[in-house]
Amino acid sequence: MNLPYLQMENRLNTGNKNFTAMMEFVLLGFSDIPNIQWILFGIFLVIYLTILICNSIIILVTKIEPALQTPMYFFLSNFSFLEICYVTVTIPRMLMDLVTQKGNISLLACATQMCFVYILGGSECLLLTVMAYDRYVAICNPLHYPLVMNHKVCVQLVTASWVSGVPVMVGQTCQVFSLPFCGSNTINHFFCDIPPLLRIACGDTFVNEIAVYVVAVIFIMVPFLLIVVSYAKIISSILKLSSARGRAKAFSTCSSHLIVVFLFYGTGTIAYLQPKPHQSEGTGKLISLFYTILIPTLNPIIYTLRNKDITMALKNLATKFLR
Repeated sequence: MNLPYLQMENRLNTGNKNFTAMMEFVLLGFSDIPNIQWILFGIFLVIYLTILICNSIIILVTKIEPALQTPMYFFLSNFSFLEICYVTVTIPRMLMDLVTQKGNISLLACATQMCFVYILGGSECLLLTVMAYDRYVAICNPLHYPLVMNHKVCVQLVTASWVSGVPVMVGQTCQVFSLPFCGSNTINHFFCDIPPLLRIACGDTFVNEIAVYVVAVIFIMVPFLLIVVSYAKIISSILKLSSARGRAKAFSTCSSHLIVVFLFYGTGTIAYLQPKPHQSEGTGKLISLFYTILIPTLNPIIYTLRNKDITMALKNLATKFLR
């Protein structure tokens, strides 16, 4: 497949060097395997619809089922909505590229997509930390739980999760797109991401790479460590319970969240904290595919299959509709 390499012919004089100002990039996506483009389109379309439907059902059931009107499910409904937004930033664009077999994306659209991917990804990290804190208060301080996790506090925590990363991610996006891009305008990825963009940037990208590590530490490692500390205290409290049934119930309320945490943070750490020379473009694309598409597909399944309250609420909802 011939991919266009469109560039603006204005020459920008920078010292003694002439740079071509890129006005358009080309996302290679999965063009290296052209024989299965329509198969991939079908797979990703089914995945996208699954994510939309499953997360929408979780949001619906947590809103209308009285037994799920608790902070834990308030956070889960927000997490489900966040997942819908997160995949909508990347998958529709990827589906369009698979149909047209063209990966042309303007510089502004590329910057916008990257900015939203990082804002929503950062929000997801923070919201997972808030959900761990909620479980910590519920299990370690059950008598104070209604007071500590009142509705106002829950709304404030969710709002902070959504907006805290906005200035940082916008700043990082501006920093990356202030770099001069020369030579090839081809991005070997299925969405605009920082690592592949830095590979085609001209000049020294050391400062940008350090910025990626710093932001990754702030939004991946710090929240992950807070979650680990929370669960260390949670597990310690659970083990002190005298009732085996009580221990099993406490573990069941945390297991779904723990699985999601390790899947999301594990792939995020590999993608953004692994030194650049040790990660090939193909590996980076595969890891990105995992945490941007496959994990959001698994999350609602993990939460519904391993959560008896949601399973029961879904059964009640189905019964009402079938009457």
